[in-house]
Amino acid sequence: MKIGKVALKSNLMLAPVAGYSDYALREMAYGYGAGLCVTEMVSCKGLLYNNQNTNFLLYTTDKELVKAVQLFGSDPLDFYNAIRLPQIEKFDIIDINMGCPVKKIVSNGEGSALMQNPRLIEKIVKAAVDGAEGRPVTVKFRIGFETGKPTVVDCALAAEAGGAAMITVHGRYRDQFYSGEADHSFAKEVKKRVNIPVVVNGDITNKETLEDVLNYTECDGAMIARAALGKPWIFLELSGKKANVTIKDEIIKHISLMLSYSPENLVVNNMKKHLCMYAKNLKRGAKAVRAAIADLKTLDELYKIVERCF
Repeated sequence: MKIGKVALKSNLMLAPVAGYSDYALREMAYGYGAGLCVTEMVSCKGLLYNNQNTNFLLYTTDKELVKAVQLFGSDPLDFYNAIRLPQIEKFDIIDINMGCPVKKIVSNGEGSALMQNPRLIEKIVKAAVDGAEGRPVTVKFRIGFETGKPTVVDCALAAEAGGAAMITVHGRYRDQFYSGEADHSFAKEVKKRVNIPVVVNGDITNKETLEDVLNYTECDGAMIARAALGKPWIFLELSGKKANVTIKDEIIKHISLMLSYSPENLVVNNMKKHLCMYAKNLKRGAKAVRAAIADLKTLDELYKIVERCF
């Protein structure tokens, strides 16, 4: 699969998931066969005001086969200026978040709120394309802002008109958040209407659901979100291979990767969330993990919990 001039080794992708899609998880997912992994979403305004919290989100190395950053905002000029900053130059692909359902984001007219204004979408994408200077710009949507009022086809056409190189469609409305079943009929319709690659996202959890969704929608690729959290080896399974892994070893690897670029306190805080996800893959004991991390403060305590629970 190609996005613009960027070739991917696989059409399976790790979604940008706020709080989880850190560099360590992305490197592990690439190691297990993902073709594209995207950073957590980063604020254009935060970049322009030199917010130091973005440094952790933007960390990458050459071990990431393709470097992709997801940005959010609502002002076309902010996108243009942010993309031209030195810290964004290292990324091969610029993805724009137009699907985040969180109230704080939506109330600023960002994320999925943009799906109410296709004209603004075209302007934002065009500004991003101009700023990217040849690097592909992609866009991630939901079905629409309000249940029963799908706008994704019009939004996808607007993004394509602005110069987008790929569209991702998550099969839920904004007001559904992550509840209910993903409806992939809209990804199927977008695929029919645009002339750029379309990626489908939502409720893809194993090889069977992957094949069913791709056959139904005829989309070019699939993006995996929650099913990859605590299970980066899912990309091996989705490609039909057996994953000979132990959860404990994967957690130790994740911690080690995080320690290579983050201070201990940040590693401990971030691994709390990841441990809950890894615990989902245990036959039993997930509740004990959640209880154990409540007072977790040090790296030594983290390793002891991993040893005891996994």
